[in-house]
Amino acid sequence: MPSGIRQLSESVNLWNAVNTFQKHALSSGGHGSGGFTVRTMTTDGRSAHILDVLVTEFGDSMAIDPPAFRRKFRKMAASPFAFYRGSACLFYADMTGAFADDAFLDGPTSRVWIHGDLHAENFGTYMNASGVLVFNVNDFDEAYVGPYVWDLKRFAASVALIGYAKALSDEVISSLVAEFTHAYLAELNGIARDGDDAIGSLTLKTTSGVLHQVLQRARLHTRVALLEVETTIENYDRRFAAMEGRHPVGDETRHAVEAAFQDYLTTLPAVSEVEHRIKDVALRKGVGIGSAGLPSYNLLLEGHTEALENDVILYMKQAQVPAVARHIADEKVHGYFKHQGHRTAESQRALQAYADPWLGYTALNGVGQLVAEISPYSADLDWGDVNEPEELSSVIRDLGTAVARMHSVADDESSHDLVDFSTEDAITAVVGGDEKGFTEMLVDFAHAYGARARADHQFFVDLFRNGRLPGL
Repeated sequence: MPSGIRQLSESVNLWNAVNTFQKHALSSGGHGSGGFTVRTMTTDGRSAHILDVLVTEFGDSMAIDPPAFRRKFRKMAASPFAFYRGSACLFYADMTGAFADDAFLDGPTSRVWIHGDLHAENFGTYMNASGVLVFNVNDFDEAYVGPYVWDLKRFAASVALIGYAKALSDEVISSLVAEFTHAYLAELNGIARDGDDAIGSLTLKTTSGVLHQVLQRARLHTRVALLEVETTIENYDRRFAAMEGRHPVGDETRHAVEAAFQDYLTTLPAVSEVEHRIKDVALRKGVGIGSAGLPSYNLLLEGHTEALENDVILYMKQAQVPAVARHIADEKVHGYFKHQGHRTAESQRALQAYADPWLGYTALNGVGQLVAEISPYSADLDWGDVNEPEELSSVIRDLGTAVARMHSVADDESSHDLVDFSTEDAITAVVGGDEKGFTEMLVDFAHAYGARARADHQFFVDLFRNGRLPGL
């Protein structure tokens, strides 16, 4: 069979699998599991839909920096999971379109502070403001206010994709999603019962197994080691080292960045005067899947003393409109933020109990910027190291607990007034004790959307390689 016909046949077969899973979701019964308003499309119709969503989301940026988006899309083409990571815009178009579902939602729970891109690879370590290493959700670039179930569904579908890539059976994938759901609800119910004082953290003292090993690896990292990679010493002081993708800046740009830095300092808790001195500034261009084409500046600061081993590296990154915001028509939410840098920083502060002490925001040339430290102590969970169902179950349960804590932090007990009610009380009330129906909803969605993402990945690859993405 010629390769083109074989590829078309594979796409059609996978598309048929999508429809099979959707029919299963519609007919499986249980409160909530039959709520999908699935609108079927032809293969050509779905391909055109994917193209339309991607162009709407990225078209202007693609025109400005085509090479950056060629790199982004090649990374997305590598696997269904990579495509899923980079296509949150398509996910949210489906949440309000083909997969629209109002089960286990009411007015309050449709306006909870959410992560916005809660897939299985957006977890890792950081050093909190109290000097404790924590394993938690990270990367809050897409955070916004919306239905809490969108976070859970995005995570559940990512588990299905990871499970499929590891050749796990549908039964094992169902079990993993169910364990995540049970852990999430158990933690949420515990916080609702015992109050916010019950909110804990995943730390060296409270973890075991894989997550404990990730925290131990992070503990071995040092500021000196990071500085040795990122900087060099000239005339007895540090400067950024020359490296691919990082460029020196001219005086005009440096002065603009320094002025933005002074405004940023006003968004922070007090820091010492020594830590206000900028030693060097360099330009980076976004190289990750989510930051293609976005300019970012590295700032090298004097540390809390004049010794060279405690210098600090910050990034000042242009923030962008989160994909979910296109699908939340709420002026109260939209009008709450000064700009996208403010939104990103405020969202992270809302969703993390102890955020990075350097986390803040500013504007550069009228564009909102997120500012934070490039932490020496970050380590990500490597799913390549977690393969057996028993290990996966342990990790998934911990992540369910972490997500429940994240949703519980950002409510009326925090320092933010956008969400002015107890999220844990609201969510437990809307679930109403129907843990079985709630679990079935997420399990069915994980399988249905996992299949859809695998099919969409093939459509995307064909669009890209056949030159149908404009300008690329």
